[in-house]
Order: sequence, then C-alpha cells, then structure tokens
Amino acid sequence: MVAQSKPAKLTPFGAALAGALGGCFSTAVVYPLDVAKTRIQALPSDTKGKSRANLSMMTVLLQVYRKEGVLGLYRGFGATMLNTFSMQYAYFFFYSFVRNSYINRLTQKLPQGAKLGPLSTVAELILGALAGALAQIFTIPVSVIATRQQVGRPSHFGKIATPPRPSTSSGPTEDDSFLGVAREIIDEEGVTGLWLGIKPGLVLTVNPAITYGVFERVKSFILLAQAKSGTGMKLSPWTSFIIGALSKTLATVVTYPYIMAKVRIQARSANVDEANEKTQPLPSDSYHHDKKYKHTSALDILSRVLKREGFVGWYQGMQAQITKAVLSQALLFMSKEQFEHWALEIMIFIARISAR
Repeated sequence: MVAQSKPAKLTPFGAALAGALGGCFSTAVVYPLDVAKTRIQALPSDTKGKSRANLSMMTVLLQVYRKEGVLGLYRGFGATMLNTFSMQYAYFFFYSFVRNSYINRLTQKLPQGAKLGPLSTVAELILGALAGALAQIFTIPVSVIATRQQVGRPSHFGKIATPPRPSTSSGPTEDDSFLGVAREIIDEEGVTGLWLGIKPGLVLTVNPAITYGVFERVKSFILLAQAKSGTGMKLSPWTSFIIGALSKTLATVVTYPYIMAKVRIQARSANVDEANEKTQPLPSDSYHHDKKYKHTSALDILSRVLKREGFVGWYQGMQAQITKAVLSQALLFMSKEQFEHWALEIMIFIARISAR
C-alpha cells in the first residue's frame, strides 16, 4: 500500500485551517461574481415577474461598476471573507471530525488485518450534511451581515446597484460597516435577526454534502483505477478541478431554489416582494424604522415565485450562481493539497512556539 502523504495526517483543526485558507483564496479570486450573483438572487420580481428576466451576470457587473466604481464590486468583502473563513473552518473541522470518528468506529469492527473500503455515497452525504448543519448554526450571523452589505437596503431594491446614501440634513450617513449592519439588524428584530435564513440554511447543508460526497466518491474510483494501472495514488490539479466543478454544478442544480430563497430572506427583499404583491411599496425609510417585519419562510417565497413566474422562476439567476460557485469550488479542490501543506507547516510552527 502506498504511504500516506503528510497532509493526510492533519488533525481536524489542521484540516479545518487548510479548508478555510483555501476557501478564502477561491472566494477572493471570484468575489465580484459573488456580489453580482447575490444581487440577482435578492432582487424581488415585480407583480408581472419580469424585473429579473434576462438579467445576466455581466449586465449586473457593468451596472455596479458604472454606478459605484471598483469598490462597488467589492462591497462587503471583509464580512464575506470572515464568513468564508468561519464557514469553511467550521465545516471542514466538523466534517473531518465526524468522518474520522465514523471511520474509526467502522475500522474497530473489522476482522484483524482487514482493510476498510471507501465509504458509501449515502454515508458521505449524511456525514457532510451533519457537518454542514453544525457549521451553519455557528456561522450564519456573519453570512446575514455579508449578504446585507453586498445587496444594500431593501428600500433600494428596484435597482441593481445600491450605494449607501450620503449624509444630508434630513438624516445621518448610513453605516455600512460590519458592526454597523449588525447593530441595525439587532435594532430591527433583536439578536435572533442574525440567524435569519437558518431554516433554509440547514436544508442547504445537503449542498456541500452532495459536493464533497460526489467528489470523494469519484476521487476514490479514479485513485483505484490509477493504482491498478500503476500511474500513482494522487490526483492531478486539473483532475481535481474538473471533478470539483462537476460536483458543485450537480449540488447547485439540486439546491438552487432554496439558495435563492435564503438570500431573499437574509437581504429582506422577501418583504419588498410581498409588499409589491399587495401593491403597497415599502416606504424609503422602512429599513431603519419599521421593526414589525414578518418572517417570511422559504416555502412562502418559493410559492410566490412559482405563482408569478412559474417553475422557471425558481432557477432565474442560477447561471450566475453556478459560474461563481463552480469556479470557487474547483479552485478550492485544485489548491486543497497545497493549503494542507501550508496548514501543516503553520501548525508545526505554532507547536514549536508553544513548546518554548
């Protein structure tokens, strides 16, 4: 049997650090695409369901650039990086922990000298979903803040670009900083407002579960084939890229309606959508002063979209989501081994410093 490489010996903390660093890198590379896809998903449709029709990622990027400049393409960058790092760290930690624990339990039940084969697809999906659920609970407040920063205020929702209002005699400058947005959310609906979208978020734990489950399954088949042919036990970066892209595409297609619903809940565009349906537009200052928000569920949003736009409405903006998600995920898979090496070196360095 081929000896395992050093990154395979990483503890759950090391695996989490490698995943978090890789996630931040891949997200930073495609960040403008992330802003565009979030704004497309959050923009409420009008009563005829046409406001998002034919809205391409390039159209949104150009509009944001013209109205807000380069900085507009990086709105909420700090919060998104914090969200990516915390979410990836939590996910990889819990995934590595529960997966290693499960494998150890199975190994203990094997006869002496027997080897454990690859985990089943169902097992991979269940482990991934459990890890994702634990990660969501701890990290969703940062996701809510990042989404609000990327999209802007609900009172601006008829537009794609939503730069903050300048200070005037009629009111103070809007605070779009991380802490400023957090304070506004808490002021609107209490601390629980930071957990908006937790229910669809828990449902969406199947997304990384599908992604990593399919990736690990395909990876094991390829490595087994390579071992039989004598070509080695290591995936090339481009093979990892292709498998990662296909895995993420499949996961995105399956879960996209809930992805769109979650973004609308966190961005509060669901409230604007409901007001449009009743032909009662929200007042321009409702974001700050109307604290009686109705908590719209993901199923309510999907039902409303289905009624207005049909089944295709559930998938408007999916091209932008897939473009961003696939590129980001594929970059993560392609660079995962390198970040595992760096994480191992960081942990060794920290251990040496602590031992002094």
